[in-house]
Amino acid sequence: MSSVSPTAPTASTHDHGTKAHTDVAPGEIAVGVVIGRASEYFDFFVFGIASALIFPSVFFPFAGRLEATLWSFALFSLAFLTRPIGTIVFMHVQERWGRGIKLTISLFMLGTATAGIAFLPSFNTIGGWSIALLAALRMLQGVALGGSWDGLPSLLAMNAPKGRRGWYSMLGQLSAPVGFIVAASVFAFLYASLSLEDLLSWGWRYPFFVAFAINVVALFARLRIVVADEYQKKMSELELEPTPIRELFQAKGRHVVIGAFAALASYALFHIVTIFPLSWILLYSQKSIVTFLIIQIIGAFIACGGVVASGLIADKVGRARTLGGLAILIAMFSGFAPTLMGSGDVGQSAFVLIGFALLGLSYGQAAGAVTANFGRRYRYTGAALTSDLAWLIGAAFAPLVALGLCSQFGLAWLGAYLLSGAIGTLAALGINRAMNYKS
Repeated sequence: MSSVSPTAPTASTHDHGTKAHTDVAPGEIAVGVVIGRASEYFDFFVFGIASALIFPSVFFPFAGRLEATLWSFALFSLAFLTRPIGTIVFMHVQERWGRGIKLTISLFMLGTATAGIAFLPSFNTIGGWSIALLAALRMLQGVALGGSWDGLPSLLAMNAPKGRRGWYSMLGQLSAPVGFIVAASVFAFLYASLSLEDLLSWGWRYPFFVAFAINVVALFARLRIVVADEYQKKMSELELEPTPIRELFQAKGRHVVIGAFAALASYALFHIVTIFPLSWILLYSQKSIVTFLIIQIIGAFIACGGVVASGLIADKVGRARTLGGLAILIAMFSGFAPTLMGSGDVGQSAFVLIGFALLGLSYGQAAGAVTANFGRRYRYTGAALTSDLAWLIGAAFAPLVALGLCSQFGLAWLGAYLLSGAIGTLAALGINRAMNYKS
């Protein structure tokens, strides 16, 4: 018979009270993740939409419309090239001064670069210096975005209830369509309210000011979480801390590459349904930009539903299987995407709506589907660099390559681009499965 003292429950109560105080709530992490990521996506979509609709006229008036748009998309890609640099540099900042200082500097840098774009004179005012300054600020955006990695998505996934990891992992991904909805809505409002002359003169600057204000709100929302003692403690317990880059690649380099390619189908589709169609409509269609932006906004709402559905599906069949299944659907979509895009208003609307639906379902599980390969020690840095490389390989050059190829050789190349992304995802998932099976 037990001889437990009547006062024993007091200790249990004390332990329970401590646990309740120090436990990390997945819902609270999710709020920080959604707010933080939505602000970043808004910044990038503001630049992306402006690259298709505004920058060719403001910064490249000396070139033909197609050539100017291609130059604009080349600048768009610069942030994705510098993003890994930002990740590496700010990992050192975190090691020396802490996660809160790192996040403050990176988001202040992101907001400053974004607001700085709003003040840039046009090419007609200062000539080529305007292009050089725009390129510099765009690269600074990329460095800042790389530095803004706080590990909260990994913390959210690792701290999710059993059997709900797919659901909680999709929450951070929900920020992408939300960011696009806000950015596209601002541009639709400006296009509907201003003359083209006013829009190109001063109206286009407004979204960049809005982005700075949103960054300030996001900074405080995220700092409230990352500097809290219970979150810092949980991060340490899960070893979500920076590791040396050389050590990471020596130990887990192949998993970084596999992780980047595993998300390729989704990332290839990302800018094909958001940024590329705007440039195509403006160059080769008489369709109203406001009308097309509204269709894209509707598509983004559909994508939100797709992201949510992806969490439910992933918890039933697994995240990797969900990602692979969606890659197959994207491959199928690539077969008739060129026909839709080239068949007038109805076909173009169908292209956007179907594309956004597939994007939501695939993108919802694109981040971190194979990050378990890193283990605890390398997960923090490995997840960040995997995401950087996925964006670089899949999304950075999508508008530039798609517009360049399609304008010269026809829309069939649009399908080829999407198909290559789907093949990359399926190949990476297959390799990952074989490696895990052997181990």
